[in-house]
Amino acid sequence: MPQNPVNVLKDLQGGKFAPIYFLDGEEPFYVDLTTSFIEKNAIAEHEKSFNQIVLYGKDSNMGLILNNARKFPMMAERQVVIVKEFQSLPDLGKEDSVKLLQGYLQNPLPSTILVLAHKHKKLDGRSALYRDLDKKAVYVRSDKVQDYKLPAWIDAYFKDMGHSIEPKACQLLADSIGNNLEVLTNEVGKMLINFQGATQVTVDHISKYIGINKDYNNFELLKAIGFRDVGKANKIIHYFSQNPKAHPVIPLFSLIYNYFTRIALIHQSKVYSDSQVASVIGVPPFVAKEYVIAARNYKLGKVIEVFRYIKEADLRFKGVDSGSLSESENLRELVYKILH
Repeated sequence: MPQNPVNVLKDLQGGKFAPIYFLDGEEPFYVDLTTSFIEKNAIAEHEKSFNQIVLYGKDSNMGLILNNARKFPMMAERQVVIVKEFQSLPDLGKEDSVKLLQGYLQNPLPSTILVLAHKHKKLDGRSALYRDLDKKAVYVRSDKVQDYKLPAWIDAYFKDMGHSIEPKACQLLADSIGNNLEVLTNEVGKMLINFQGATQVTVDHISKYIGINKDYNNFELLKAIGFRDVGKANKIIHYFSQNPKAHPVIPLFSLIYNYFTRIALIHQSKVYSDSQVASVIGVPPFVAKEYVIAARNYKLGKVIEVFRYIKEADLRFKGVDSGSLSESENLRELVYKILH
């Protein structure tokens, strides 16, 4: 089974390096992070000019990669060969190339650290190459963080960075930025440079340094919909319409769909206390309270109707029966149907 990237990074930080790393998955964040750590730390800076080779998949082939991997280091204990964008290797799927890599896996050069960074994709788990890599290499898989797990991921990330974040600020980041970890961590990084020493990050910090309006954001829109607060929902949609590029509708459709999926789960489970709801839908207790209210406001029949409204809005966005509606007007119509 592929290994968890967090555990592999801990091994690397402890100075434990292996001869071969194969990094893949749909989430590029950990592929890049692991590759970058090895590139910066596997050998000393003064050894890199002779003993560190960085190749790119589209400009390479399997023979070139493995010929470099089989070289001995010059006046050093080891060398590093990194192949970025390995998924773009022209001969990756060819039988001869696969056999070359399988042959190297059986007898890797101990003095070489070979890193194959296969981004945005997963290797076919049924293939012989997958099985060989799983047995002979450190195989790291980086999957997308699921939406319901994102607040916990953000909380852990802040702890790793030596800070903490209050639950509402955590949820605001999750709902406003989403699970693109590269974008998320870049925004967090820009914010954290403003702090000296450990800090508990609040909603006000998010508003000030990342620019997410604490009153007009995805999180507050979902809350307004759940509470059936027509006035507030309309104000937020109007705010979004002033800068549609900063508030694209497709991620919002997805958030609204996920929101009502959780309400459907509450009705299906027939549990309505805060603690039970928090467990069933995987949210913090303060968020669960809001879902309990939303479940009271939207019975299961209405939830099923909302799913139909979202599908219609998505089709309009793609040009089906859209008429002259703009993106903002499409969102406004969707929210109107949900609330009334």
